[in-house]
Amino acid sequence: MIELLRTRRTIRSYDNRSIPESVVEELKEAAVRAPTSRDRKEWKFWFVTDRAQLAQLAHAKSSGSKMIDSAPLAIVIGAKESECDVWVEDCSIAAILLQLTAQNHGIGSVWVQIRKRFTASGSHSEDCVKSALGVNDPDIRIASIIALGYPVKPRIPLTHDQLKWDAIQ
Repeated sequence: MIELLRTRRTIRSYDNRSIPESVVEELKEAAVRAPTSRDRKEWKFWFVTDRAQLAQLAHAKSSGSKMIDSAPLAIVIGAKESECDVWVEDCSIAAILLQLTAQNHGIGSVWVQIRKRFTASGSHSEDCVKSALGVNDPDIRIASIIALGYPVKPRIPLTHDQLKWDAIQ
């Protein structure tokens, strides 16, 4: 596990290889194995590979979401807000498990914050994402999108000395 953490870096540029179905299935399993508060399992996941939908999702934020357009896979993570008061935390745990599972297969990823963000036109990013997915339930909230793909070029891991050790009190 520590080796995954040592090598994981944010990847925003992907080559044109698709992610094998066996890896997508493993990502789905990782998602639904994510722990949740009081075992509520209120999260929802949308695995998006459709180019038109990926293009729509790439416009979900005024900046910081364009790379979704070139990703072979994006995973939208949300939840029914009424089912759990800590849905944001539960979705965040699932997101990092998805990123580490992808990293284990040599697949790069980037977390795209959606909650409390806006599109270039000023509308809520969550509304943009829900529209792209055809989600009409007002109780569904969108926390984030994880864009995934094989890196165009690998990023060098941080060295031990580059870590923010003063964060440990």
